[in-house]
This record gives sequence, C-alpha cells and structure tokens, in this order.
Amino acid sequence: MIGAIIGDIAGSRFERKNRRSKDFSIFHEDSRPTDDSVMSVAIAKAILECHGNYADLSAKAVSCMQEFGRMYKNAGYGGAFIQWIWSSDSKSYGSFGNGAAMRVGPCGFAAKSIDEAKELSEAVTKVTHDHPEGLKGAEAVAVSVFLARTGKNKDEIKEYIADNYYGINFTIDEIRPTYKFDVSCQGSVPVALEAFFESSDFEDAIRNAVSVGGDSDTIAAITGVVAEAYYGIPADFIEKATEYLYASEMEIVYFFEQLFPSKAIGENNTSLSVFDVIEGKYGQWGRRKDIAERNKKLVKNRFMQ
Repeated sequence: MIGAIIGDIAGSRFERKNRRSKDFSIFHEDSRPTDDSVMSVAIAKAILECHGNYADLSAKAVSCMQEFGRMYKNAGYGGAFIQWIWSSDSKSYGSFGNGAAMRVGPCGFAAKSIDEAKELSEAVTKVTHDHPEGLKGAEAVAVSVFLARTGKNKDEIKEYIADNYYGINFTIDEIRPTYKFDVSCQGSVPVALEAFFESSDFEDAIRNAVSVGGDSDTIAAITGVVAEAYYGIPADFIEKATEYLYASEMEIVYFFEQLFPSKAIGENNTSLSVFDVIEGKYGQWGRRKDIAERNKKLVKNRFMQ
C-alpha cells in the first residue's frame, strides 16, 4: 500500500503543472499525500476491520472512507465524492473516475486468490463507482497487484490485463508529448499500468508515471502500488514517505503491513518487508504513542479538519 502513497506524494506537485520529464525529486517540500493516499488507507482500515470475513466489506468501506474523508476534508476529492462523503444515505453515483482505481491496492495485497482480489475490489468499488468502467478499472489494478506479488512476470501480467481489461498499444514515450488530463479509469489506468510495464525498478516506475503528465498523483499512485508488489520498495523511500503521514494514517499502515507484508529492499539489496522498515524506524507502534505524536508533528503541507 505504501507504494501508492509514495507515488501520490511524488506526483502531487505536478497534477496541474505537469512534468514531462523523468528528472525530478521524488520527495519535495511542496509535495504531500492527497486523496489517493487517504482513501487507500481508508480501504486498508476497512479490510482490517473485517478480520478475514469480508461479508461486510462494502459497509466497512463506506464507514472508513467517510471517516477519513471527513477528517482529511481538503485532500483533493472530486465534487461528487465530496457530496458522498458527507451524505447520510451513501448511495453509489455511477462514476467511472480513477478514484476507484487509486484506492484499491490493499485488496490486491489482502486477497488469497485472484478471484478473491476481484471480489474485494468489487466490494469496495461499487459503493461509489458502480459504472462498469469504474468497476473494471479498479479490478484491473487489484488483479495486477495480486499477480505481481504472487510471482507473475510482466509479460504474464500484461497478457492477463490485455485479455480481460485493456489492450495497451502505446508506449510512455509515444504519448508523453500529447497526453492530457483525464480522470476516467479508461483514460488513466492503462497509462499507469504501462508506466509499470516499462520500468526497471520501483523508482523508475514512479518516474515513468509522473513524467507522462495528466492526473500525475493518481497515475503514480496506481503505478506505485503495482510496482511495490512486483519489485519491493527501497527502505529509504519508505522511511521518507512515513514522515508525510499523520499518526492516524501511520497506525493503519503499520498494522496492515504487519498482517499483509509487502516487499522492501534494504542496504546491499537485502530482502526486508515494509513492516520491518517501519518498525525499525518507529518501534512497536501500538506501544509507542510518543512516536505516533512525534510523527504527526513531522508532517508538512497537509490539511485537517
């Protein structure tokens, strides 16, 4: 999940001021997590609250997304989603926006099978983005994460995506000069996946995603969560990313990564988990509330209620 957060942070300052180059700082004082990170954390919390029984996952997703959406009310949500966050009836609204795809990464990490990845994706997506293209875009990302973390190579993942979701017949270099801002799933998920397919490691995937322009933070968040599952994330990237998160977010990341560990890369290419890195930096989160409060004070350029 933290791969999505890193992509979101990297792309946040370029969303309306696109950087058509791979030469930029991944972390910057003007960067911040946006709605992509907030909603990914909310979905992770919903999954955790199910304790392995996902019969009520849709209801948990509604509750957690509204909880975090109201807490971080200026994170950059779309207009219809803002209304949904504050609504009492919480009806889905037929969206095919890429908000469905940017938050679904935790489903791919929690799933025990590809069918379960699809089921979890549908459960957390249909509560808002119940348009066929919204459901499709989210499922494509969740499935990509599942396939990447369970050992499929890029050719196998791309073939599955082509057979079931999107035929990707372009390269990032080809579309970079003319690609425009597009918040639909069909206009951004294939781009995000191609940024991953063309990458050589996690950092290169993020640079590919941001460099194409458009909805930079969301595209990079989608690319980042798939690249995390495939490559693992450099430990120093994980440590830096946590400094952008509030304690309420870090607590969810900590316990999600403990239960559903993803890959990290330490010094000299040693194999770690994201949880190892976070615990190494902050100690046992549940017993170290002083660390939680300290982390909260490190955050810059964020907006809370």
